[in-house]
Amino acid sequence: MIENTNTPMDMGIIENIIKSTHIFNDIKVASKPHVCKILPKLDMAIIWVDIWDLQNGLLAKKIINRSFNIGSFIATVRGANMNPSVP
Repeated sequence: MIENTNTPMDMGIIENIIKSTHIFNDIKVASKPHVCKILPKLDMAIIWVDIWDLQNGLLAKKIINRSFNIGSFIATVRGANMNPSVP
């Protein structure tokens, strides 16, 4: 995990955290994580990933609203609107 919270996270760190977090054990990530910083002056960002899932969304339902630690911070998985053009 993250030793120094003042060090900026890069995509490799984010990918390793997702791969090593127990709630993602049965989840296959379909794309690299995307990062969107909330505001330039804040140390907050939204990170989202696309996952491979069943048509009924069973795997996503297992992780939505679950929390996990990133160093001394707590991250929560939130669902996003599905893209209607993607099955």
